This record gives sequence, C-alpha cells and structure tokens, in this order.
Amino acid sequence: TMEPGSVRLSPLLLWLLYAHASADLPLCKESDYHFEYTECDALGSRWRVAVPNKADICTGLPDPVHGTQCTFSCNEGEFLDMQLQRCKKCAAGTYSLGTGIAFDEWDSLPSGFTNQGVNINDENVFANCSSSTWTPKGDYISSNTDECTATLFYAVNLKTPGIVSFEYFYPDNAIYFEFFVQNDQCQSTDSVSRWMKISDTKWSKYMAELKTGNNVLYWRTTGYMMAGSEVKPALLRNIGISGVSYTSECFQCKPGTYSEKPGSARCVPCPADTYSNRGATVCLQCDSDKYSEAGSGTCKPRPACTVGDYFYTHTPCDSKGKTQLMYKWVQPKICSETVKGAVQLPASGRKKTCPPCNPGFFLTNSSTCEPCQQGSYSNGTDCIRCPVGTEPVLAFEYKWWNTLPKNMMSYTLRQWLSHSEKTTGWEVAGEYIYTTPGDQDVDNQMLTLQVPGYRLPQSVSKASDNSELSRITFVFETTCSANCTFSFLAGYNQWLNEVVEWWRGSQAKQSYSYLIQRNVTTTFTWSFQRTGESSEGRKHSSDVAKIYSIHIANVIGGVASQCRHCALGPAEYSSACVPCPPGHYMVNGTGACESCPPNTIIRADQSIGLDACVPCGPNTERNEAFTACHSDCTLDVESAGGEQLHYDLSALSNVTAFQGSPRFTNKGLRYFHHFNISLCGGKGKLATCVDNVTESGGRVRGYVCQATAVPSGIRSQSLVSTQPVLISDSLIGVSTDTMLSGISSPDWLFPSANGLQDVIFYFRSSVSTLACKEGRSASVRLRCNPAVSAKDLITVPSNCSEGTCDGCAFHFLWESQHACPLCTKNNYREIVSACIQGIQRTTYVWQEPLWCHGGEPLPPSTVSACVPLDFWLRFGVSAGTIAAVLLISISCYFWKKTRKLQYKYSKLVMDSSGKECDLPTADSCAIMEGEDAEDDIMYLTKKPFFSKIRAYSRERTSDGFDSVPLKSSSSRQRMDL
Repeated sequence: TMEPGSVRLSPLLLWLLYAHASADLPLCKESDYHFEYTECDALGSRWRVAVPNKADICTGLPDPVHGTQCTFSCNEGEFLDMQLQRCKKCAAGTYSLGTGIAFDEWDSLPSGFTNQGVNINDENVFANCSSSTWTPKGDYISSNTDECTATLFYAVNLKTPGIVSFEYFYPDNAIYFEFFVQNDQCQSTDSVSRWMKISDTKWSKYMAELKTGNNVLYWRTTGYMMAGSEVKPALLRNIGISGVSYTSECFQCKPGTYSEKPGSARCVPCPADTYSNRGATVCLQCDSDKYSEAGSGTCKPRPACTVGDYFYTHTPCDSKGKTQLMYKWVQPKICSETVKGAVQLPASGRKKTCPPCNPGFFLTNSSTCEPCQQGSYSNGTDCIRCPVGTEPVLAFEYKWWNTLPKNMMSYTLRQWLSHSEKTTGWEVAGEYIYTTPGDQDVDNQMLTLQVPGYRLPQSVSKASDNSELSRITFVFETTCSANCTFSFLAGYNQWLNEVVEWWRGSQAKQSYSYLIQRNVTTTFTWSFQRTGESSEGRKHSSDVAKIYSIHIANVIGGVASQCRHCALGPAEYSSACVPCPPGHYMVNGTGACESCPPNTIIRADQSIGLDACVPCGPNTERNEAFTACHSDCTLDVESAGGEQLHYDLSALSNVTAFQGSPRFTNKGLRYFHHFNISLCGGKGKLATCVDNVTESGGRVRGYVCQATAVPSGIRSQSLVSTQPVLISDSLIGVSTDTMLSGISSPDWLFPSANGLQDVIFYFRSSVSTLACKEGRSASVRLRCNPAVSAKDLITVPSNCSEGTCDGCAFHFLWESQHACPLCTKNNYREIVSACIQGIQRTTYVWQEPLWCHGGEPLPPSTVSACVPLDFWLRFGVSAGTIAAVLLISISCYFWKKTRKLQYKYSKLVMDSSGKECDLPTADSCAIMEGEDAEDDIMYLTKKPFFSKIRAYSRERTSDGFDSVPLKSSSSRQRMDL
C-alpha cells in the first residue's frame, strides 16, 4: 500500500527508464510526463523521478534529483508542486486538505477503494455473494440488503497520526454495520466501539484516530433478513482522511458548492435560490421565476402559489389571554405570487380568547399553561390538591393545541437522506394539530412524543382482569387525494422504531388505542406521507392528517386530571399517597399504619388491609425494603427418610451463562439463545442481558434472562448479542416439591437415578405479554452429582431444546457437586484396628456412595493404648486357678461342718432314746469333771472369730446372765453308776 503521491520503483526499472533512448522519438515535453517520489530509504530521503504518461512516446526525460525529506508535508488548502518541490495554494474553485484526502463524489468507486461481497456467517450455507457489494449512488454509496457480508475498504499510509471522518445514515437494525481499522498485519487497532449507532432521522458523523504507518479502513455490513421483512441499506458519504504527507493536486468543487478564495480547505454549499457548476468560485443567482434548494447545481421554474403553499397556525396566548389565526408560507418558499392564477397569502384573523389549558395544567398570570404540582389535579383551569387517601392519576392528555407541548417535536424527514428540524411538519390549530404542506410529496412529516416511563397506580391490582401497564389513545382524521399513508410507530429504545399500525387513503375521524404492557417504550411517532411514488413537486399539498387528542395513561412525570382512592403501602418514588413506612400497611383506609407479619413483603399492587402483606416462599426471606424475597443460598430440607439436610450453594451464587443448541434462520444462518442465571440474586448479582450491537443497546436485569447470540465472524468479538428478554425478576421460593405457587417442575423432565431429592428454585416475571398473560416463569433444578467438578453444567429438557416448550415456562437442570448437601457424621464411619504391641488405631472413611459435599470434614485418625490378648489369657488362667483352690477349700470346710452336725444330732438322738416323749431333765448346774466338756471346748475353739462372737451373744440371757447348759438326768444317772 502506497501513500498518494509516492511510487515504488525497482533499480532495474529505473535503469531501463533512464537508459531508454531512441533516435526516432522526439524530446519529451512537460505534458508528456509527470513526477513521482520513490519510497523513503533508511535515512529518510527519497528521489524525484519523471514518469512518462504513456510508454514510448518521447525521449529525454529529466534526470532523477533528490526529493524532499520524508517528514515534509503541506497545510490545508495547499498542494505539492512536484516541479518546484514546494507547497502552493490551491486556486479558487478548488480545495485540498493538505495532509488529507477526501471523497465526496460517488458517481463511481474512487481509486484506491476495494469492494467485496462474501459469506462469512456460515461456511455450510451456499450463497453467491459476489454481487453483494457497496453501490455508488452519486452523493453517497449504499450497502447491500441481503444476508451476505459487504466490505468496503481503503488502504492508506500515514506519515503522522491522523483522523478518519465520515457521515453515515443507518436506519435499520436488521443490518449489522461496523467500522474498524487494521494495520498491515491484520491487527485491529483500539477503538471505543466498532458498531455504528442507529441513525434513522439524520446523517450522523463518525471520527476515529489513525496511527502512523499503514492503515486499512473497513466498512462492513451483514444483513439478517426475517420472513416478510424489508431491509433498508446503510449509506456512507464524505469520507475524509488526514495524516498523509501531501496531495499533488487540488480537487475541483462539485456542482452546488464553491470556493471564492485561493487556499481553501473545503468548498461551501450554495444557499437556496442559487446554483454553481463544477469548480465554481461564486454561486449564481437563479432567475426570479426560478428557484433552487441549498447546494443545488441547477435552478427550477417557480410554480404558481396555491392554497397548498401556505398553512395556518395559532399564535401563543398574549398577556390578555388572546390568540389569533396566522398564515405562513411553507418554507422554503418556491412558488411565485406574481404568476397568473397564483393565490395570495391570506391576512391574519381576528384575536380570540385562548382555549383552556390541557387537563393537569393551570393558567398562569402571564396566560401560559404550566403543569400542576405533584399531588394535585386540574381540569385545565386551577390546580386542586387530591384528598387524603387518594392519588393523582398521572397521564399525558392533550386536547387543546394552542402551542406544541415541550415533550413533542415536529420535523420533515427527507426520503433516504436527512431531516430538517427547521422545516415544520405539523402545526397547532386550536382544536387539533395537522400536517402542513410539504416541500415534496414523498417527504415524511413526523411528530414525536417523548415518554419517560410508566407506573401503575397503587389502586390498580395486577391480580385483576385489567393487566395493562398503560394505554395510548388518539383521535385522528386524514383527507387525501392520492394514496397517502398515515403511520403510528412505537419506539422501544432510543434507536428503534417499529410500525404499530398504518392507514392508507382518506380516513374518517376515529379513535385508536394501543396497549402498553412493558415499561420500555420511550417515544411515539406519527408519520404522514402524501405519496410513496418518486415524483417531484407538490401535487398533493392539500392532503392532510389531523390529530384531535392524545391520551397516555400511567405516565411517570405526567399530570393528573382526576384522583382516585389508592391503596397505601410502602413509600415509592413519586408516589403522593403513601404515609406508611416500609413494611407497614394502612388499615382499611383509616390512616392507621400496621406492621406486616414477619417474613412478609408489601405487594406492589396491594389492596388496603392485611392483604397487602405477602408471605415469602419457603427458604426465602424478605429484603430490608420489604419489597422482595431473596435467598442467601443456604437452606435446610428434610429428606424422604426424615433426615435433616443442610445446603450451602454459595459457590453457585454468581451469575452463570450458557447457551442452547443452535438454531437457523429461513436462509440457513445459525444463531443461539444465550441464557444468564443468577441463582440467589443479591446485591449486584442479578443477571444482565444486553444488546451489544450498538452502544445504546437495550438491557434487562433479573434472575433469569435470555438474548439472541449471532456469530459475527470477527476476530475481536466472537458473538453479537441482541434482543434481550427478561424471563424472571422475582424469586418465589426454594423447595424440593415439584410445584410451588402455580409453577411446576415435573420429575419426568429430568429423570434421576439417585434417591436424593433435587432442590428447585422457582422464579417468576412480573411482566406479562400477549403470549404469556400470566408472565414468564422459570424453575432451576439443582441436582447433586459428585462426579461433576464444573460449577456451570446446565442442561435443558431433551424434548424442549430451548428450555421451554410453550415459550412461557422455562426449565433448567444444574448438576454440580456444590449442589449436594453438606456432609455430617452420618456420612462417614470408623474403622478400629487390632491391638498391636499395646497400640490401637482408629480411622474414619466416607460411606459409599457419597452424596454430600463440604460440611463436616473427616476426623483425623486417632491412636490409643490397649492391653494385648496374651495378658488376658494369663490373667484368666491365674484367676481360674485361684478360684478352683478357693472352691476346694470351701467344699472341705462345709464337708467337715456337715460331719460335726451329724455327730451332734446322733448323740442327741441317743440321749433321748430312754424315755419316749420325755425330754431329759437337768440334774446338774455345772459340767462335771470327766464328762464331755472337752468336746464342747474343742468345738468352740475351732469356730471362726465372728462365729464365736455370735455364739457368745446367743448364750447370754435377757437379764444379762450367762446361760450355762445343764446335763440331763440320764447323764447324771450314768455318772452315778
């Protein structure tokens, strides 16, 4: 890639050039050749060489000479004279950027530009894209409108850091339009954003910095056409690049522009009713019977003025409260009042009393209308405070049109080009606002209304049949002689407008209502086009559209024409009837505030009374503001066997993203549904889905959201996210049950082989749609799987590849080891080893299969002292021996005792055998010498010590004397003998 004004010549080519001579060729004149510079060498110098315009036409070219230094450059309005090798000013009627180049004419593709159409979205899709390129259209160049990728690129070498600037018109988001810069190594340079912002009402200007060296500029578009849709191309014009060393020539001003002084850096457009030719130094005035628009190269004949060339409007109220009807010419004025048959501008009407203010406004002392303060309402005259226990019904209501409201704007949109804010598209007329005669019948006359947002009154419950968030109603009328079109558009963000409804031809006075169910609409637009046919002039200027009234309900920052009883609840922004503190409700409108029960929140659309308090679902708790229930990612559940299980899901609390299986457009191009899930939510942890096609793309936040991801085929960005959708914005509860609050999560969607119950998070969205009147819902099953080490293994049902079968209820399965209950003592067992050398070891191991994670860790192994088995054997033998000896001794003792008793018994029987039935009588009070005293004494001495004591105690009488045994009479008789 070479800079403008430089050339690459090889030594061989130089030699051939200088060595060429022929006696048959004439000497070269200055018109037969031109000068160019060789490339700069390592020392920063170069040569100027003469290059013939045509080969073999002359001889005797000038010898090469040293050129200027490579750091040399020219200023704006100058060019480099190669003959003198110095900068000179451009002549009048021409211009130059000095160290820049410009491209403002697009009759054909300028030199240096390359155009290419390819298919980079999907290699498996066959499409012939060779003809899908950028197309020059005179003043601009237009992109393709199909599903091919059209690339326009230009390579330039800069000696100093420069700037590239261009203007673009980008009306359709169905085309992805990007601009980026790469160096000669195909490395993208840093830029704020490569995606162009939508520009559907005017030309936008873009500027980017360029680095020294080679720069390749890319303008690339790719269309995604849906069934039955028509795509509008992106337009490009006025490309300028600064930072080159010089330009060797000046460019002539194009028709409709001029430069009156030498050294001009740019040409100035001619004003209206003037014209100029190419290279003009001044603009020429059109004849009195002709006219021209600003920047025109020709003049057109003036037509005769008609009633379609002027319009009427009401002047603002003066200090006396008076207004009058005033007539004005349509600007720019192109008609002639002197032509035969021309009409004259009517005189202004008489002053009349101003109409009243619109509802919600009051009339000031200066006869202007101002909005009532918050908490007040008005019928258009005076503001009245709303009674206690009521709230103002906020809305925008316009039925008197003396001045254009501050939040409305009127302009004319030129077809495919730009709009003029100075050109009035709609004018006020007291009882209505209407379209003025336009400059061209194909122009679109636009009226826009800005809306900051919507909020339901507290007295309206979403549980009722009336589930609409807001409604816009307007009364209109059209009168057309041609095939006119009246359109109503709704803008869902700052750069996207979609046609809601349109009417063709004349329409009688009628009312139209549009239901608003999402708090995303920011603008409403009414457009009137007299004809869509490409014809110049004002053939249908009398065609008109009128809007009599506009009413939008439940508008944030609106005004009120009435008040209604409200359900007092938690304090909310801009609410005028909520005296109770957070967590309190009003008791049946009495003004007394009562606290809600524990773990309940205040319903956003509550009724008066205890019904305002909504209990939080299982395993959730209310936030500090009493507005929502949330989870701290810890919960306790009871298993099927009655065991209490504890869960800590903190490791899964961060926002997790995954995408479903690929889908395809009707052209076969691939895209995905990309999901973001915030399991527990919390501060700063809500899931966010954005539209990153442009910097001002849409954004939704909640627990579960979805976006459409399209492969972009760009090195620096693998996916393009668009069309964000909020699936769930509130947590209903956490349970092991398969149904909670009307949200179902059947087991058959995700069959399980283990016996552990899944923990299910239930979510719901408060936003209802036409397809999902109850709002969307989502259930996230957490399944314990110790084999899964990843935290984000999320799947969808096999029979519902996009996570939902009906588009309203979404189901997800999240498998992870972090979804297992916390481990407890019941999940491990102890193993006691044998006693070896007086030491015994106790070890703890997990039970298999292990269905827990984290929690209580395994106790460490323990070591304790113990007694070995041989010791107990020796102890048992010794104890047995002792017991046997003791048993033998006791047996012997009792045997001898028994023999003694038998002896005494026998002796007693023998002594009593003399006389039957008579006991022996005592015949002596003492033991006689020689009798049995020895035996008695012997037996007494053989008794144990304790036995002797017991015997002694028994032998004493009650009176304290010893009892002495006496011998019987028979014994005495034996003694006598």
